[in-house]
Amino acid sequence: MPMMNWREYWNQDTPIYSGERHKLLHYKLVANDIIGHIPSRDAIVLDYGCGEALFADQVAAKCAKLYLSDAAPLVCERLQAKFSGNERIAILSPGEVSGLADASLDLIVVNSLLQYLSLDELRGLLKLWRSKLKSGGKLVIADVIPPDVSPVTDAKALLSFAWHGGFLKSAAVGLARTAFSDYRKIREEIGLAQYSEDEMADILQDAGFTPTRAPRNFGHNQARMTFIGQVA
Repeated sequence: MPMMNWREYWNQDTPIYSGERHKLLHYKLVANDIIGHIPSRDAIVLDYGCGEALFADQVAAKCAKLYLSDAAPLVCERLQAKFSGNERIAILSPGEVSGLADASLDLIVVNSLLQYLSLDELRGLLKLWRSKLKSGGKLVIADVIPPDVSPVTDAKALLSFAWHGGFLKSAAVGLARTAFSDYRKIREEIGLAQYSEDEMADILQDAGFTPTRAPRNFGHNQARMTFIGQVA
């Protein structure tokens, strides 16, 4: 049986969260981080590779329009079911993102996606995102994994998050479960893309952005990095 790829892996229920409390706290943190980058109430925002985006309604309340896009059809179905009644939110497939008007977005957020892309895929998406942002618009790429960050570092960050979030027992069980899951197998087989700060700066510059590293990463794992690409 052939090994599934990352796209196939995320188009299913996965064991990546140790329980409902872990998932809720994770998405709440990310929603707050996104809100912190919204420039105004009139902003048009795209959350690309958004996952289940459980608190997207709170993000949408801080801007004029929020587009949610994910490559997994199962995720998009759940987003439609949850947010179809919210006029500020629209669910788009990656192909539909290409159909957005050029220079129409104020902010694009890409959280915890780069590790699952090849460099060629990333360069292609950067070209797309650059074309959709207005002059003065901003691309925020979060949860970038540096080359020196190991699964052990990630596990320690999760356990610290779980300790403070009140789900330490389920997090420990979840880590053990993940160790025997398809996630570990795919990570060993395909790997995760990792970039240094200098590499990310060069890649963003090549794509036409003015890059800076944000002072903190999205979410709980501060061993990873967030970058801001500004459009002139």
